[in-house]
Amino acid sequence: MDSDNTLKTPIMVLGATSLIGGHLMARLADEGFDPVALSRRPPRGDACWIDGDLTDPGIGERLPPAATVFSLSPIWLLPALLPSLKARGMVRLIAFSSTSRFTKLDSPEPGERAVAKTLIDAEAAVETWCAEHGVVWTVLRPTLIYDEGRDENVSRIARLVRRFHVMPLAGRGEGLRQPVHAADLAVGALAAAKVPATRNRAYDLGGGETLTYRAMVDRIFEGLGKTPRSLPMPTWLFALLMRLAKPFYPGATAAMGARMGQDLTFDSSAAGQDFGWAPRDFHPRFHGG
Repeated sequence: MDSDNTLKTPIMVLGATSLIGGHLMARLADEGFDPVALSRRPPRGDACWIDGDLTDPGIGERLPPAATVFSLSPIWLLPALLPSLKARGMVRLIAFSSTSRFTKLDSPEPGERAVAKTLIDAEAAVETWCAEHGVVWTVLRPTLIYDEGRDENVSRIARLVRRFHVMPLAGRGEGLRQPVHAADLAVGALAAAKVPATRNRAYDLGGGETLTYRAMVDRIFEGLGKTPRSLPMPTWLFALLMRLAKPFYPGATAAMGARMGQDLTFDSSAAGQDFGWAPRDFHPRFHGG
């Protein structure tokens, strides 16, 4: 792994209260950096926080100088901000996107297809703009992000398990998954920012373990201190259940059931080679199961 072990300062973190943001801020502090953090919900702390929304047309005028920018906000908000960031000294950008750009592209749900296209277009816009203006970029695409009690993926399943003590599955739940912890993504982002090999490249970042959807659910039960209890059912019945549940769980869709049988896995070997990507296996632990 080629490394110069340096980060150009000052450093700015966009979306610093996101799932990854808190972990990244802690890692930067541990290494002696004092980043400027931007968030719509800034906490009190020792770091320099800016209360700001990237959708605010005037946000660019409020940004302080920064040479390295970590963007943890939705990547589609980034292109409009790039000129302002460049004007304040940005020469290095590490931006998070998502593997949803691939997995939702052919979804039966129009909203999910729209998300995939938005991600694809935003990545292209970021990469093109940076290339034209001399900014070194790296795009990181995580798989299923989790952070016990905070995310809307694994933790949503945990909430359902706590409430109903059983998890319905569409079919046998044999689709493969690679859940990745937000803390590991923070480590990876910082490592990627330090090495020349990551310049002007995009990486898919899966977790340290590939397991079936049903096995993932079983691990969530175990992380709650419960005996796994999955309830396989026909896909059509699961779709009906999601329609009935939608008023109570707005994110519930029939496409969720279809994906339980799909392999949503990616090759992270390039990230391992270039910046030492080595995330943990999937063993979540929840408090108060």
